[in-house]
Amino acid sequence: MKVTLTGPNYYVLKSELDSLVNTFVKEAGELALERLDGGEATHERLAEAIQSLPFLASKKMVLLTSPSAQKTFAEDIEKLLGSVPNTTDLVIVEPKLDKRSVYYKTLKSQTDFREFNELDARQLSNWLVQNAREQGGQISASDAMYLVERIGLNQQLLGKELEKLLIFSPDVTRESVDLLTDRTPQSTIFELLDSAFSGKTARMLDLYNEQRSQKVEPQQILSLLAWQLHVLALVKTAGERTPEQISKEAGVNPFVVRKTIAIAKKLPYKKAKKIIHDASELDLKMKTKNIDADDALQHYLISISEQITS
Repeated sequence: MKVTLTGPNYYVLKSELDSLVNTFVKEAGELALERLDGGEATHERLAEAIQSLPFLASKKMVLLTSPSAQKTFAEDIEKLLGSVPNTTDLVIVEPKLDKRSVYYKTLKSQTDFREFNELDARQLSNWLVQNAREQGGQISASDAMYLVERIGLNQQLLGKELEKLLIFSPDVTRESVDLLTDRTPQSTIFELLDSAFSGKTARMLDLYNEQRSQKVEPQQILSLLAWQLHVLALVKTAGERTPEQISKEAGVNPFVVRKTIAIAKKLPYKKAKKIIHDASELDLKMKTKNIDADDALQHYLISISEQITS
């Protein structure tokens, strides 16, 4: 077995790693597990661990964390993978990989390549609903989204907060979320979007920079913006439906719907359509082209303000 674990979602990556290690140790024992860090071990030591046969055991697992820190290891990766004995399970953990590199392409083609990306707001909401169910509790989709909006996109933190809420009551509600969780001390994406739709460019950029100073990546900001724009589209096309009807039919928290209605009133339908289309185009560019995500997203936000004031 040759497995590569990579991606920015450390919470899920570590969960997968722990599962692989625990399953192996349960069968072969702790002494058959060898852990090496590429930032500390030499290329020769990494190669020796991969190529050597197990000692006093029928098989062994070699766990390498960031072995590409040793340049020679990355350069020799194809040869090294070909030299792994059948008695060795190799697990390579590389949180960050350059997708243009030969190293990345070799790992992807010659190992069981498992990439763990950050979840967007909607995916995290779905994950919370499923996770609560697996733990014998329940949380509605709308209350799960409310929890995401309150806590943020940190999946590990969300998981811990959900555990706490389920201990309090197996039926997690918005009231228990308000009672037992603290709002993450950061500006909300809604406030950022509201500033853009109000033509308050300076305030909008301040909020954006605040998000970035708190290590929120442009892709994460865009994913939350996309969720807010999704709700905006629902509101703009809802006709004569009341906020309660929109909430019930779309599975969106009534609180979010009411806030979005205030924004929607400022925005003509054609401009709303263009803003949503531009967000979709920007998302595609971020995922498929080598662009400066910060500059591109700020330019998009400024364009919203300009459309509102024009």
